[in-house]
Amino acid sequence: MQWKGKRRKNVIDKDIYVEDLVKDHPQTVPVLTRYGVICIQCGEPVWGTLGEAIERAGIDDKSDLMEELNRAS
Repeated sequence: MQWKGKRRKNVIDKDIYVEDLVKDHPQTVPVLTRYGVICIQCGEPVWGTLGEAIERAGIDDKSDLMEELNRAS
């Protein structure tokens, strides 16, 4: 039987708070780390949004990162 449902909508976007992302989707931490996005500092999630953290990491093209995060979630 073939699945005929709708394509899954992205759960994670640039406006999600890093704290919520890490708490609700801990499996995304290795993806963020691989891209150099600091998401945990001193044992606690960093403050701010994912978009802000990506900016601090100096990532211009975030499409691959966002795709991987949504696959991991």
